[in-house]
Amino acid sequence: MAVLLVVEDDRTIGEVLESSLRAHGHEVVWERSGLHALRRAAAAEFDLVLLDLGLPDLDGVEVCRRLRREQPGAVVVMLTARTTEMDVVVGLEAGADDYLTKPVRLTELHARVRAHLRRGGPKPSVAPTPPLGDLLVDPVSRRVTIAGRELRLRAKEFDLLARLAAEPDVAVGRETLMADVWDEHWFGSTKTLDVHVAALRRKIAELVEATGAVVPRIVTLRGHGYRLEIPAAR
Repeated sequence: MAVLLVVEDDRTIGEVLESSLRAHGHEVVWERSGLHALRRAAAAEFDLVLLDLGLPDLDGVEVCRRLRREQPGAVVVMLTARTTEMDVVVGLEAGADDYLTKPVRLTELHARVRAHLRRGGPKPSVAPTPPLGDLLVDPVSRRVTIAGRELRLRAKEFDLLARLAAEPDVAVGRETLMADVWDEHWFGSTKTLDVHVAALRRKIAELVEATGAVVPRIVTLRGHGYRLEIPAAR
C-alpha cells in the first residue's frame, strides 16, 4: 500500500481524489494549503505527492521546490490548470516528475499513479556511449558533459537524453520513448515527453552558447517522435 499526499484546496476535487485513491488501496493524506502540506511532509514520508499548483497561500511551484527537498525519494505529480508549456517546464524544473492538467480524468490519474509507483529506476542501457561531437553521456556515472563542462539535468531529462544517445541518428518513436524512459504501461497524454525535450534543448543551448561546442541536435519528427542528429565533423 502506497502512502500518498494530496495537496488540493478545492473541497470537491480533494474529496473525489481522496476517496478514489483510497478505493484503489492507497493510504491518503489530504492537505488544503501549501504550508500544511510542507509541515506534513516534514513529519512523514510519502511515496507520491499530487500537488495542485493553484494554492491559496503559497505559489505551487515554490511548494514543489520545498517538497522536493523534504521528500527527495517521493514522486511529485503536479495538478495544474496552467496549460502553457513554459508553466509546465517551470514546474518540472522545480522538481516535479510529471503533471496532469485539470480537469483530471480519474482513469488517467490512476494509471499515472500506478506507472510512477512501479518505476524501478532508469531503464536506459548502461553501456558506454561514444562521444557525439562535444557531447558525452556517461550512463554509469549518470553525468553529461559538453566540451568538458557538466550539464546539470534532472533524472528524467538524463534518461531521455541517454535513450536518444544510445541510438544516434535513429528515429525513435514517441511510444518507444515513453515506454523506455517512463513506463511501458503509460496511459494518457504524452505531452510530458515534449516538455522534457524542450527543457533539454534549452539547457543544451545555454551551455553550447557559453562554450561554442558542437553537439547533436534533437530533431522533432512530426507524427513519429525524435532523433538525436549527429553533428557534422569539424
